[in-house]
Amino acid sequence: MNWWRTDETHDPARTSWVASAQGHADFPIQNLPYGLFSREGEEEPRLGVAIGEAVLDLRACCEAGLLEAAGADACRAADANRLLALPVERRRALRRRISTLLSDPGWRGTVEGLLRDRAGCTVHVPARIGDYTDFYVGIHHATNVGRQFRPDTPLLPNYKYVPIAYHGRASSIRASGVPVRRPSGQRKPPDADEPVFGPTQRLDYELELGVWIGEGNALGTAIPITGAADHVAGFCLLNDWSARDFQAWEYQPLGPFLAKNFHSTISPWIVTAEALAPFRIAQAPRPQGDPSPLPYLWSEEDQAHGALSLVLEASLSTARMRREGVAPFRLSRGQAAAMYWTVNQMVTHHASNGCNLNPGDLLGTGTISAPGREGCGSLLELSEGGKRPLSLPTGETRAFVEDGDEISFRATAMAEGFVSIGFGECRAMVLAASS
Repeated sequence: MNWWRTDETHDPARTSWVASAQGHADFPIQNLPYGLFSREGEEEPRLGVAIGEAVLDLRACCEAGLLEAAGADACRAADANRLLALPVERRRALRRRISTLLSDPGWRGTVEGLLRDRAGCTVHVPARIGDYTDFYVGIHHATNVGRQFRPDTPLLPNYKYVPIAYHGRASSIRASGVPVRRPSGQRKPPDADEPVFGPTQRLDYELELGVWIGEGNALGTAIPITGAADHVAGFCLLNDWSARDFQAWEYQPLGPFLAKNFHSTISPWIVTAEALAPFRIAQAPRPQGDPSPLPYLWSEEDQAHGALSLVLEASLSTARMRREGVAPFRLSRGQAAAMYWTVNQMVTHHASNGCNLNPGDLLGTGTISAPGREGCGSLLELSEGGKRPLSLPTGETRAFVEDGDEISFRATAMAEGFVSIGFGECRAMVLAASS
């Protein structure tokens, strides 16, 4: 499988003739994420690759005959689904070809005119998302939240045996920058005998990773843990916005519904599984006394390389902070390696009953919280259910997200001896509820 192996595209000495790529925090030549973009006046979005502050137009590359042997048909499409569906070796070949075009000075004269200014582009959700599944693999988040309701037994017995998940709403997923409208729904105030209908009073964010599915599987067939990595095409950041008061009222007996399906925000660039190869690390050993995963979820290879060396950050900017020129306030910072289950275990379990995954499906990890208060991935944890509001530099306080607040996520992959890469921004501002 060799899904963690590096090649010449990861060489820290490799540079690009695209000047803005040198030392770029997110998109140096070692990254090359895919996205869907459009410019003013264009009727149909097209696929591109982020490089520094530019976007390489893949359709234009195809028209120039530059990608014929490396997935040209997929690159001509108006979304990333066919590209995600490419077999692993063809994805690698395409990555190598694009890396050569953007690093070899001999190609500059041919390729430079196919670059677009990223600042002048609108980015879109990169694929047609057929299905969206949200997992719950952040054990520190699950423990922090569970403790608020079950102080003595925060985790239910199944948590350490099965990767918990539920099916979310794909149609309401939007790209970074699209505002979130505060949802209305039912909630039951603690001192009321009956529920009321109206805007949520406890809007929250959830810091997650999104996992883009590549090759699918036929209905009725499983995906073995030893082959799961071949079905993972890339990653993004995901904010699975949550109305905590709706959720508390509606989640029994079937789980989240209106509390979750009103909007989810993703970073628009697909950071490929191949780009993240240098940042694969061993999964943290389970605490003593925890059960071992059942055999269908266990692979020595996955345990040795299944975690990601990613630093995740969440920040808040209020309307007042922006007016006064105050920098966004960092809410949390933690490691993605805090996940209790690996991505490959998520994929394997999802398909273990014969469920068919398709190219462009999106999996969310669930809220990723690191140990300690500074690593909490939601306001529900940071404010302890609203009991301890956060103090902001302007003197404002926040227990939950208010209208005009903007939440942004960032992620950086880091490993000794390699160039760090990022995911771009996952950002959205909250608008008042519709009247």
